[in-house]
Amino acid sequence: MAWQIDNSHSSVEFAVRHMMISTVRGRFEEFSGQVNFDEQNPENSSVDVAIQAATINSRDSQRDGHLKSPDFLNVEQYPLITFKSTHVEKTNDSHGRIYGHLTIRDVTKEVVLDTEFVGKAKSPWGTTSAGFSASTSIDRKEWGLTWNAPLETGGVLVGEQVKISIEIELIEQAQTQAAEAAA
Repeated sequence: MAWQIDNSHSSVEFAVRHMMISTVRGRFEEFSGQVNFDEQNPENSSVDVAIQAATINSRDSQRDGHLKSPDFLNVEQYPLITFKSTHVEKTNDSHGRIYGHLTIRDVTKEVVLDTEFVGKAKSPWGTTSAGFSASTSIDRKEWGLTWNAPLETGGVLVGEQVKISIEIELIEQAQTQAAEAAA
């Protein structure tokens, strides 16, 4: 069943260590994609998402400029970060894993999103929405994001592990509902 991402109620966020002592958080402001969610057989579901890399927002314009540069995302040459699922595994009634290919800077690696089905609800406008939370952690160096600076006290300026947190609200597509009603 086709579902549309409700961007105004969804987020793609990241967190990474800064100077080994604090965590910097940010998000991508623009993303889109196709989600086919089969509630009866979640293993038949699929996800295909594109994130506009230039919309990175860490609440610091100077840092964002550096993150957009060739040192990191190189958004001029690689404007999209993509995720395409390869399969879904249901672990219990509300949890599962989405396996897929994450592409950053034309480097594709498999990642696993630990996912929770938060629930489904009918809106006051007659649409049906479904909510999901997902998370994973990646080593940024595996995608060629290797820039760093050593610290005088030891360690490095930017941590290697990036925690990714996703909150997605999906809206069931009207044409799908109409087609099912006609069947």
